[in-house]
Amino acid sequence: MRIDKILANSGYGTRTEVKELLRKGRVCLNGQIIKDPGYSVTEDDFSLLTLDGQPIGLSEHLYFCLNKPDGYLTAMTDDRLPCVGDLLPANLKTKKISPVGRLDYHTTGVLLLTNDGDLSHKLTSPRWHKEKAYLVTYTGDPLTEKEQALFAKGMTLTEDGHKPEKLKPAKLELLPDQQCRLILTEGKTHQVKRMLAATNRQVIGLHRESMGSLRLHDGQEPGEMYALSPEEIAALKEE
Repeated sequence: MRIDKILANSGYGTRTEVKELLRKGRVCLNGQIIKDPGYSVTEDDFSLLTLDGQPIGLSEHLYFCLNKPDGYLTAMTDDRLPCVGDLLPANLKTKKISPVGRLDYHTTGVLLLTNDGDLSHKLTSPRWHKEKAYLVTYTGDPLTEKEQALFAKGMTLTEDGHKPEKLKPAKLELLPDQQCRLILTEGKTHQVKRMLAATNRQVIGLHRESMGSLRLHDGQEPGEMYALSPEEIAALKEE
């Protein structure tokens, strides 16, 4: 692949900005300065590339884990409300990055952003059954072992105006202070809120802690994102 294209895809700037990096002699392959934007790079060469003497992390696609803040739509653009696309730095806004799945406007936590359409399709497929863990804050009576058993066998939602909907088994961890951890292997619309509502509780806070192997890094603040390591990317693809 052309070196200017792969540098741009890996977040080192627009094609124009990358060509300027090359023109200034800042990019080297195994110690040799590369100035030709059309220079062909193989995967075997990736580990030999440096920018200003520092190793370059290259990828055909981009992968980021965002700690989605409260009050943001899971969308790249919106004319009315803040959205996760607003949180991307300027050099990534042209990379065709999009969220994998969605979190509700007030739901926070783990959100994968990528321009790998194949992986995005697989991770949002109903056939992907990896666990997603949510920390839930609710009102109403404390949850008990009764709800644990109900969720574990796969409850059936019966809502006015809708056909009964059978859910897959879910794990419920009881926590103090009107909180619980709910671990799902599917992603129905507003599923956590609907499950709690069926037990006469109301969700007032929802935070996704993990999505398969993907988790927030220690100290990662709302609105911050990190680029996935090769090991983290490989783990997601294996799942």
